[in-house]
Amino acid sequence: MSTTERDLRDAARLEHQTDEGAQEMQPRRREVVMTGGIWPDDDETMIINMGPQHPSTHGVLRIMMELDGETVVRAKPVIGYLHTGMEKTGEQLTYVQGGTNVTRMDYLACLSNELVFALAVENLLDVEIPERAVWMRMMLVELQRMASHLLYQAANGMDIGALSMMIYGWREREQVLRLLEMITGLRMNHNFIRVGGLAADLPDGWQAATLEVCDAVEAGVAEYETLLCDNPIWQERTQGVGVITTEQALAFGATGPILRSTGFPWDLRKAQPYLAYDAVDFEVIYTDNGDAYDRFLIRLFEILESVKIVRQCVARMPEGDYRVQDRKVTPPPRARIDESMEALIHHFKLFTEGFKVPAGETYVAVESPRGEVGCYLVSDGSPKPVRLHVRGASFYNLQSMEVMVPGSMVADAVAVISSIDPVMGEVDR
Repeated sequence: MSTTERDLRDAARLEHQTDEGAQEMQPRRREVVMTGGIWPDDDETMIINMGPQHPSTHGVLRIMMELDGETVVRAKPVIGYLHTGMEKTGEQLTYVQGGTNVTRMDYLACLSNELVFALAVENLLDVEIPERAVWMRMMLVELQRMASHLLYQAANGMDIGALSMMIYGWREREQVLRLLEMITGLRMNHNFIRVGGLAADLPDGWQAATLEVCDAVEAGVAEYETLLCDNPIWQERTQGVGVITTEQALAFGATGPILRSTGFPWDLRKAQPYLAYDAVDFEVIYTDNGDAYDRFLIRLFEILESVKIVRQCVARMPEGDYRVQDRKVTPPPRARIDESMEALIHHFKLFTEGFKVPAGETYVAVESPRGEVGCYLVSDGSPKPVRLHVRGASFYNLQSMEVMVPGSMVADAVAVISSIDPVMGEVDR
């Protein structure tokens, strides 16, 4: 190859950048001058793509990484491959229909999404739901937290190479999902927590079924602890990997297990109690190493705290109605529709036109399995919101990988992403 051909080849290789992300992630080169051209020396870094179809990303995510050999110098998440426009869609739906939209964002914590939306609308309406509905909501979101953390344990084990964990974690999660299906009618995307209460009351036999699941999950967590916590290979892959400090986590807006792993015990259930969390006994799990191992431990023992809360909900579930009946934001009892023309008209108008919400704005936040999920709503007095914005915990948490990954090996980047536990439906909403 002639000197001219080599120069043209090198120039074409360096200038061929096809997207904005690649333009921002130019390789850092140290060059030496040789007769006939400029050649990179052995210290040249390289840009590679992880994804956008990598199994460890819990969704469609692309990571652009700059490597110096096997060491990651920089990491940049590239998002948007799953964008569905849920916030703009939510502005075209009535408040009655809104639950079917938000439940699909963090699809592993559907009920947390439904809860935060319902609480925001109820704030604008100045509606107080019955006590039974409060405790039902709390029990359901804690069951959902258990299911989400169980899936994390399964997927995290698979990502890092502890393949047995995929089987163990999936086993207990299936029992939780079957219980949720018994109560709500669906395994996922329930649309069960609604403005003014819930879609239906608890079914016959729910107490025994719930306590049976709690027993099974507690036994499963004990097995996970035996399998992984003192496993030297697991410790080698996770301890000291993906370290983040409290200051860095706060700067990125990271919440949930990521923030609590840095020694900052921030949990909205304790810090800003909602539902009846100030009436139940549970602990905020936190550590102070800020690494992938600590994030694994936090989610493991948070499962047991959720079991504790669910048991208290079963023991103390109040009697009464599961939704408000005097504000016309919920449908009338089914039997009334056949007896009363007013009830029939109410039902028809509710599901065709919706109900009007007083003009105003509000922001409500709850603690989802991944951290703070918030709902900002603006109403102009019509049956549809003027503005719906959701603070997705995964969106903020994912950014923190920019400080967790650099300095680690390529293989450790997979462990870091898994320890963040992002759900791309929430990132790209």
